[in-house]
Amino acid sequence: MLSPAVTPPVCPTPVEKIAEALDRIGPLHGLPYEDRLWLAQHGEEFVAEAGDVLFEEGAPAERMILIIKGEIHVRRQQGGPMTLFIGRAGQMTGLLPFSRMKSFGGQGFAVSPVWALVIPKELFPEMLAAIPSMAQRVVSTLLDRVREVTRMEQQAEKLSALGKLAGNLAHELNNPASAAQRAAASLVIELNANRTNRFKLVNLCLSEDQIRGIEAWEQKVLARKPEDGRSALAIIGGEESIRKWLTGIGSPEIWEIAPQLAEQGITIDDLEELRSLLRDNEICVALGFFARYLRTSRAVETLVNSSARIFDLISAVKTYSSMDRAPILEVDVPAGLDATLQMFQSRMTHVTAVRDYEPDLPSISAYGGELNQVWTALIENALDAMGNQGELKLACRLEADMILVEIWDSGPGIPPELQDRIFEPFFTTKAPGQGLGLGLDNAMRIVRKHKGHLSVRSEPGSTCFRVRLPLSQLQAY
Repeated sequence: MLSPAVTPPVCPTPVEKIAEALDRIGPLHGLPYEDRLWLAQHGEEFVAEAGDVLFEEGAPAERMILIIKGEIHVRRQQGGPMTLFIGRAGQMTGLLPFSRMKSFGGQGFAVSPVWALVIPKELFPEMLAAIPSMAQRVVSTLLDRVREVTRMEQQAEKLSALGKLAGNLAHELNNPASAAQRAAASLVIELNANRTNRFKLVNLCLSEDQIRGIEAWEQKVLARKPEDGRSALAIIGGEESIRKWLTGIGSPEIWEIAPQLAEQGITIDDLEELRSLLRDNEICVALGFFARYLRTSRAVETLVNSSARIFDLISAVKTYSSMDRAPILEVDVPAGLDATLQMFQSRMTHVTAVRDYEPDLPSISAYGGELNQVWTALIENALDAMGNQGELKLACRLEADMILVEIWDSGPGIPPELQDRIFEPFFTTKAPGQGLGLGLDNAMRIVRKHKGHLSVRSEPGSTCFRVRLPLSQLQAY
């Protein structure tokens, strides 16, 4: 059903001119003039201006559309706008004979003035009888349509997966990057403070015995592990005691020094030892410098750890995507599983991951990036099924001349009546807009490309996807 905005032209075009114009329709090339004249006589001419809505998403599809002039865009509104189809001058679209199309898959609107001819479905039998070659032309068009729509849906699925991967990676990189930024900012502050106060330390003119005594004291307290058996209350109590002690010697930096000394586990007895080496004003300068050293050391440690975490994430991404490598390579399957799992760390807060890998598994020659797409689809499905909480188990072992990968989840399971359909293209149990139903279909195609086998076994509380990949790759390609 076309929109009311679609109207016949004020001055209908002579059928002879329409018949001539129909020769510009790609699938109708070579169609005799008499056959095109039949279409012009029995069809319904219509025109539309740019911006006119031709049909709504979900509206019944009841006509074949021959676009003589202009361009039509079809956009899927459900799940966010996405170009689904572009119909240009010279195309045959809409409902075609032999098509199982029931309704329009998106909203169609003109992006330029449109001139077209529509054939109602009630005339399809008569048209096929009058123009026998239309059957072959229609079937060819349907095949081209299926290939194009499938390609677009697969591309959308890949973009969706890429978006999720980018989101997970950004989340994982944000934590160490933020920690490194805070540590660097703290380091700059402490270095500037020590630059300002270095003259105070020089002006103390300490003797060799005093210097050796301070060094020995610092080594003693630095050798401690601050977290050993101390509760937060104990640390707070120690900080209060140190603050009172520092007040007693007239320290001007009590609030900067006390927290660092307490965190390091320094006691009042430790501080009293300094009184045998230094006067009160000298203790204030020495402890101020030492507290800044503690803060600087912790900032540097944070920088090192954060940089290492970022490096690990980048390495995982390179392993996951098989960057800088040939398409076919020696693939370490457990390493690929771990790299893929790392991409989902932001969703693993309430998930217990269990790895059961047989040691010394051989590598296989395979398309590493494509195999990681399989692990991505299976792990993402498992996390979705569990609602991001529960137990996820990854197992990998040798079974005869195959490597067996098992991905278990503790979700509610797949109903028996759906288990035979989950690998069908475009079949999904997710809400509209949350999945296109191509993840498992793509995984199945990749596994078959590697001459492997993908299967599922499910019951409430336990679902397992099994992937078997051959070791003899000479027979796999």
